[in-house]
Amino acid sequence: MAKFLLPDEFVNTVYEITPEKLKDLGIKGIITDLDNTLIEWNRPDATEEIAEWMKMLQDAGIKIIIASNNNEERVKRFADPLGIPFIHNARKPLGSAYLTALVKLRLRKNEAAMVGDQMLTDVLGANRLNLYTFLVRPVADSDGLVTKFNRLVERRVFNYLKRKGIKTWEEQ
Repeated sequence: MAKFLLPDEFVNTVYEITPEKLKDLGIKGIITDLDNTLIEWNRPDATEEIAEWMKMLQDAGIKIIIASNNNEERVKRFADPLGIPFIHNARKPLGSAYLTALVKLRLRKNEAAMVGDQMLTDVLGANRLNLYTFLVRPVADSDGLVTKFNRLVERRVFNYLKRKGIKTWEEQ
C-alpha cells in the first residue's frame, strides 16, 4: 500500500514544477488539485503568482486541468477567470476524474502528471493509474474537516518513510 501513497516527487511549492522539468519527464499536461495545492482551502480566488505560474506553463505548451473534490461553485470561481478547465466533485482517489481529465486534455497516462497536496486522494488515485505524481507541501496550515483526518493518516505514512530513510519535503 505504501507504494501507492508515495509520490514520484516531493515539492515544497508548485513553483518548483517548471515547464523544463515537465518536458524532461515527457509530461505534456498536469492535472492539479485546487485546495491547499494552488491556494489555501479558504481563499476563493487565484493569487497573482499562481495565475502567472499557470500562464507560464500554458505558454510553454503544458495543458492544465483542475480536478477538485470541492463543489462546482468553489472550483468555477477559481478556474473561470484563468480560463482553466476543471472537474468538480472529483471523488478522488477514485479513478474516473483522472480518466476524464486525460480525455479532456487529450493525453495518454504517460504524458500527464498529478499535482496535489494529499497522499490519500491526489497521489493514491493518480498512482493507481500510473500517472506521474508530485506531492506539494500544503500551502495552508489549516484544513477542512475531512482533510484533517487524511493528515492524521499521512503523518503515520511520513513517520514510516522517515524510518525507512526515504526523504520527503519534511526533511529537505
